Amino acid sequence: MPLTFTLDPSVDPALRDGVLDLWTDVTNAGGAVGFVPPATREEIRPELVKQFLALTEGRARLLVGHDEEGRVAATAFLTLNTHRLMTHWLWLYTVMVHPRHQGRGYGRDLLAAAADAAGGFPGIDAIRLTCRGGLGLERFYASCGYKEVGRVPGAIRVEPGDDRDDVIMLLPLT
Repeated sequence: MPLTFTLDPSVDPALRDGVLDLWTDVTNAGGAVGFVPPATREEIRPELVKQFLALTEGRARLLVGHDEEGRVAATAFLTLNTHRLMTHWLWLYTVMVHPRHQGRGYGRDLLAAAADAAGGFPGIDAIRLTCRGGLGLERFYASCGYKEVGRVPGAIRVEPGDDRDDVIMLLPLT
């Protein structure tokens, strides 16, 4: 059964906890979402607070996918670019699908929903994201229409001795 996506849902304790649980579970399953396993909710919570602050300030919007049981199953933050010469594209951050839903096409569904949402923003022509190299993520994003437009070798230090490329991807919307 497909996920149900909502752009700009009301942020209440259930949603906040659902996103925090998702982020923790994705991290601990090896997902490249800003942390490395093992991670706790307490470690991730400050980053989530920063994301929610951006929502309240109007700098970002939240896309949430709920599963058939109403649980938070996928998220992406669409963050507006504040540089006056780059307001025609936005960032896609913290793109996550819960590990229990992997292999069902929900990642593609999430990216399609994000592109639909971004296309509804006035003046937005493209989505930009970065991903951690070494996991095949750039191939996945490419299969969803994103194009690799840059790569910074060794920019992400997962741990001492394990440096990964920071891969920059772009999806034109026009």
